[in-house]
Amino acid sequence: MIPESKETLQFELQQIEKWENDQKGLWFWERIGRIPFKLLDKITPAFIQKKIGILLEELGSFVQSGGRYLSKEKTILNKLQDRLPADTTISVIEDIEKVPLEVMDTVCEDIQKKHSQIATVQGATTGFGGIFTLAVDIPVLLGLSLKTLQDIAMAYGFDPKKKEERIFIVKCLQFATADIVGKEAILNELSSFYRHEDKNTKVIMSQLQGWREVVFTYRDQFGWKKLLQMVPIAGMIFGAFTNRSMIQEIAETGHMLYRKRRILERLDKFNYLLESEYK
Repeated sequence: MIPESKETLQFELQQIEKWENDQKGLWFWERIGRIPFKLLDKITPAFIQKKIGILLEELGSFVQSGGRYLSKEKTILNKLQDRLPADTTISVIEDIEKVPLEVMDTVCEDIQKKHSQIATVQGATTGFGGIFTLAVDIPVLLGLSLKTLQDIAMAYGFDPKKKEERIFIVKCLQFATADIVGKEAILNELSSFYRHEDKNTKVIMSQLQGWREVVFTYRDQFGWKKLLQMVPIAGMIFGAFTNRSMIQEIAETGHMLYRKRRILERLDKFNYLLESEYK
């Protein structure tokens, strides 16, 4: 039994599609976003550059295995279980499919709030030292972004232990930081996930062209937001604010795109049941 009516799901899908269209607006700041980090590359000492490289390579293993960045499934299951009637039990991710969309949304909002708070503290801490701690802040923030998207994936019943889900998470990360051309292209690529087309999923994997490219795109696109964090001491305020806003934007992207997948799957079930009645 699907918790929501077909009409409700169709309405919610329209709201998500409206959000997708709103994301295609291009701000002037996105054009100059790469400037701060071009400067950072030139003046950052070699040993810090090397450390960033090591951390980025470590993050690269996420697509292949998830590694230490995989979130704890039990935590999300408990959050969902606490909001369900006593006679409804979920013990594995597959059980989440039957959870009402409203409950999934509530847990997703909790995830966004919690991770935004973590990002605020982390941004203030790394902002204290200016440009040198900013170099460390980039991979740390990436790790938090991955955990945020994984938690949201599980809240909507998708398992990040599966490689195709980790690919989808990377695409969500790219979408959150892409310009107008990139956002439109990514939305087109993600249509294969919505329709379970394995062949196209493999094509998306090849289009990633290596994790390093994904990381540097992510880094460059939010460069202007981090510019003032380069100032020692004062960077605490800017670091807290920018990290919080970054995680909020990424969480919103994950919320909308994973929510869309769940809605489309439920609409497909309605269509299947309708077709079965006519056979």
